[in-house]
Amino acid sequence: MAMNKISEHILGAAIEVHRPLGPGLLESAHEECLCHALRLRGVPFARQRPLPVEYKGTRLVCAYRADLLVADAVFVETRAIGAVEPIHEAQLLTHLRPGGWKPGLPINFNVPALKDRIRRRVL
Repeated sequence: MAMNKISEHILGAAIEVHRPLGPGLLESAHEECLCHALRLRGVPFARQRPLPVEYKGTRLVCAYRADLLVADAVFVETRAIGAVEPIHEAQLLTHLRPGGWKPGLPINFNVPALKDRIRRRVL
């Protein structure tokens, strides 16, 4: 599946989840609903996939996890926060490195209109 098509499915599913639920739910609830929406669309994904850390030539499994890895190609970071700060974007880019993924989508569900707030990040 092409990268733009994958992103289109993710964004469509996220908007589909946000419209009836709106802001205010926990991140985990939005993530669960997003997974369900992707499943209904037939889009493959992995949830809470462990992210290893490379340190001094050793690959370590730490407590880092990818919220969603969609079609084994697009990293999705779900949030339910007041605003996405530069540190959140830096974290997303840091999380892309271990898996060699290029695109990442930070999705903050705690906003009035989701469609205006999503910006794809590329490592």
